[in-house]
Amino acid sequence: MDRREFTASLLAGGCAGMCVDLALFPLDTIKTRLQSQQGFQKAGGFRGIYAGVPSAAAGSFPSAAAFFVTYETSKTLFGDFMAAPMAPVSHMMAASLGEVVACLVRVPTEVVKQRTQASPSTNTYRVLLSTLREEGLRGLYRGYGSTVLREIPFSLVQFPLWEYLKSLWSWREGRPVHSWQAALCGAFAGAVAAFVTTPLDVAKTRIMLAKGAPHSHQLCTCVHPRLFAGSVPRITFISVGGFIFLGAYEKVRHTLL
Repeated sequence: MDRREFTASLLAGGCAGMCVDLALFPLDTIKTRLQSQQGFQKAGGFRGIYAGVPSAAAGSFPSAAAFFVTYETSKTLFGDFMAAPMAPVSHMMAASLGEVVACLVRVPTEVVKQRTQASPSTNTYRVLLSTLREEGLRGLYRGYGSTVLREIPFSLVQFPLWEYLKSLWSWREGRPVHSWQAALCGAFAGAVAAFVTTPLDVAKTRIMLAKGAPHSHQLCTCVHPRLFAGSVPRITFISVGGFIFLGAYEKVRHTLL
């Protein structure tokens, strides 16, 4: 990957992340409250639907940019020594590495965002200070492991499927796909991946919302019994988000290149 492609992936990824996170934030809040152990109504119901949006805004650009830079770079490197039939494997490996890097940026902002969403009577700044005071810097990375465990399976499904659908559509039409076609492929791939990984998302949300309890961070205690709590808004969010996110990424990247 040359410098121009690196810059294009960086800017396109960041812009795509900002677009999808801010546009669909209300759905994300509803999903978080549905998954909260205290229940939807006690977590705020439909009140303060934009609680936590400053944290999302602060983390969306750098985390999405980090993902796509890592993804595109890794995909190029793996593609240089892997045969064409192994392309899905290279996409899986590249997406997994991308998620590990992106989560280093995403998790702290996600912790603050979700705690604010589940406690709409407070605000982002107070939640950040409270987390640092009570749990230290490690508190901001509560749920890092469960987030990576959710994101890697998600990306193992979404990105190879997205790349495959794009290549199939391109082959049938005899030309590269347009950004809107890439967006439709992204919506379908995202919906499939979202459904499959919903139980892991439930566990991640409950771990991030937990405070202090010595066993509240254990993955096995957080997935039972409501494995698919919030699955409808999650699938809706990620399907529409996949359309915006991957469509915007393709559009901006191709424009810059």
